Amino acid sequence: MPDTATLTRATASRAAAYPDNAIDIAHLTKVYRARAGQAAKTALDDVSLTVPRGSFFALLGPNGAGKSTLINIMAGLVMKTSGSARIWGHDIDRNPRQSRAAIGIVPQELNLDPFFTPRELLEVQAGLYGVPARERRTLEILDAVGLADKADAYARTLSGGMRRRLLVAKAMVHTPPILVLDEPTAGVDIELRQQLWSYVKDLNARGTTILLTTHYLEEAETLCDRTAIINKGRVAACDTTRNLLQRLDSKTVIVTVAGSAPDPLPPSLAALGAQVKGAERDQICVRYRPSETPIGAILDAFRGADLEMTDLVTEETDLEDIFLQLTRDAA
Repeated sequence: MPDTATLTRATASRAAAYPDNAIDIAHLTKVYRARAGQAAKTALDDVSLTVPRGSFFALLGPNGAGKSTLINIMAGLVMKTSGSARIWGHDIDRNPRQSRAAIGIVPQELNLDPFFTPRELLEVQAGLYGVPARERRTLEILDAVGLADKADAYARTLSGGMRRRLLVAKAMVHTPPILVLDEPTAGVDIELRQQLWSYVKDLNARGTTILLTTHYLEEAETLCDRTAIINKGRVAACDTTRNLLQRLDSKTVIVTVAGSAPDPLPPSLAALGAQVKGAERDQICVRYRPSETPIGAILDAFRGADLEMTDLVTEETDLEDIFLQLTRDAA
């Protein structure tokens, strides 16, 4: 039985191998120098972020916000101006080889050699990462992304969605603990998108940290446990997705009434700022703050107005609301 010192060393070794944060970014700044008559551009402005190990993390922002610059710095494709970044505990400047080996990146662009087959592309990629032939999982990965039957077809014959999934497969050949997905479902149909997310969720369940950028905000809301919103090179918000959704403290209740709503609305509803909607003027909407107005008070107002309610639905705040508010406030 190992002694206490041996156990302590083993525990310390495991702790070093599995850092608390998969990605640590501190005060990262990137300024593109002025050239060709254009002024210098600050793409990232003092960005600090931590991505916990094992999380499914969304990085959201409008076009030009700095998301791709941030990813390219982590990948070693763009040199930062100042600040620091650690990937799986490895500083990107001091340990570039280790930090790049710890991350797999699926880019926005479909950068595939059209004259290679998926099997060949994955074999070449595995060779570049130094994966021994006996440890390669080429067919396993292709099967996981639904491309096993296309293993020996030329990449140029694949559809856009298939090429997108092939990029995911390439990023996974060296089994990185961190997978970065930069707009992975752009141009992918619904069925293939569901298949892709099924595979990615399984990777996350088995411990892979996922960093996702997407313009499909409903994807981020459904999949991600943490979300950061970046705008004009700065972090506008970073929190659990649940906390961000609660930040607006806003809901809408829509009540359908028999016949048409009275004009004007009864005082009890007018006091709540109710509005009439629908082509038949049979829907009354009330937007309210749950922290200030209980739903029971709203229902009492409808009963007091002596209206016959035939249907009732509520609409929750979603990430799109948060995104629009934060990016609009910073405009």
